Amino acid sequence: MKYLLFFFSSLIIFQSCSNPQKTNTNKTEKVAYFDYSTHNDRLSGGVNIIPIQTPNGEFNVWTKRVGNNPTMKVLLLHGGPGMTHEYFECFDSYLPNAQIEYYYYDQLESAYSDQPSDSSLWNTDRFVDEVEQVRKALGLNNTNFYLLGHSWGGILGIEYALKYPDNLKGLIISNMVSSIPEYMKYANEVLAPQLDSTVLAEIRTLEANQDYTNPRYSELIYSHYYPKHVLRMPVDQWPDPINRSLANINGDMYVTMQGPSEFGIVGDAKLKTWDRSSDLSKIKTPTLTIGGTHDTMDPKHMEWMANEVQNGRYLNCPNGSHWSMYDDQETYFNGVIQFIMDVDQGKMK
Repeated sequence: MKYLLFFFSSLIIFQSCSNPQKTNTNKTEKVAYFDYSTHNDRLSGGVNIIPIQTPNGEFNVWTKRVGNNPTMKVLLLHGGPGMTHEYFECFDSYLPNAQIEYYYYDQLESAYSDQPSDSSLWNTDRFVDEVEQVRKALGLNNTNFYLLGHSWGGILGIEYALKYPDNLKGLIISNMVSSIPEYMKYANEVLAPQLDSTVLAEIRTLEANQDYTNPRYSELIYSHYYPKHVLRMPVDQWPDPINRSLANINGDMYVTMQGPSEFGIVGDAKLKTWDRSSDLSKIKTPTLTIGGTHDTMDPKHMEWMANEVQNGRYLNCPNGSHWSMYDDQETYFNGVIQFIMDVDQGKMK
């Protein structure tokens, strides 16, 4: 009996000594992840204002770093064009726990960055060059640099991977197809017929009259289309980061490049003919494509993209729409984190 008491008491002492050591290790890792003491951006909490050169002069763009990890650094490219970094704030709930470093970034003409209102700068090639300048300023390279582009940001991600393949470690194309004509076809032939016929007829009439600023147009889109395919929640329950990003959208640039809404592309939007489907096979960077079952984009096309690149993986969010990081959050972030860690550990080469 005395021996058993001695054994159990020794076991308890051993566990109490070993568990704090494990906890201290975790605390040390977390302290290192959030330690800004060696960074020049510690005064601003990770914010860096980066000067970029354009054909029409120098402007500043806003970035903010979260965390430290020498081999896993993710630059987030927001959608729009003309949206803001704000809707990415849900990443705060997941990436720090995985010890992944990441960067918020407002592209030129968006929110915290300069807004020269110069439409001659609103083209894909110039934005790709801007991303490259931001990469250099942040010191990212092919040993650590992951690019995550959502929607319009996915277009930039594809274009960047084709132009600067040697700079990337991993590419994540979130909720974006490789062809705008295919996006338009899916919206018109698959999603539009799912709307009430009366609603659809009124939307089409407003579009035919180019009456996009009519409050009725926004009301119809936000009431009937967006809660089904953009963010599957009642609009009055949309999360604050989404609402702030929408409130700060650069409407002029959005309409010029994308059109008046996420309901396909109409009119003479600059992105109307963009198509890189035939070039996907040139992308050698490990690539994750993400689609939502209820997305504005065809999930089957996004799955096809993963098979076209040289080293791809597809993540489907069964409950997700265009903002799958909100309406199918667990699926989205588990898949993103697993992909980044697999690339980091050499499981995708």
